[in-house]
Amino acid sequence: MATQLDLVRGTLDMMVLRALSWRALHGYDIARWLERVSDDALRVEEGSLYPALHRLAARGWVTAQWGVSENNRQAKYYTITSAGRKQLRQETETWAAFIAAVAKVLEARPA
Repeated sequence: MATQLDLVRGTLDMMVLRALSWRALHGYDIARWLERVSDDALRVEEGSLYPALHRLAARGWVTAQWGVSENNRQAKYYTITSAGRKQLRQETETWAAFIAAVAKVLEARPA
């Protein structure tokens, strides 16, 4: 069994929006949060995370601003926008319905 799950296409954007739903974070903190809450099952590499953050910014779902990290280094902090919150709600509802449907299939008995 793999120790790391592959991200289903399109889920990274939703998970990044979720990470930002409480407060502004920089990229490294977003990646660490995803690892922590998934018990290290989800690891997001920079090559996936930063394009996702740029994509979210281009869509108006996050904004970015330079600040100083807890290590006294310059870091770009990302904040979810109201449009991003709306998108997160829609995607969360869609995923909940998908998960429920898959669960029904997995629990089904032969006809």
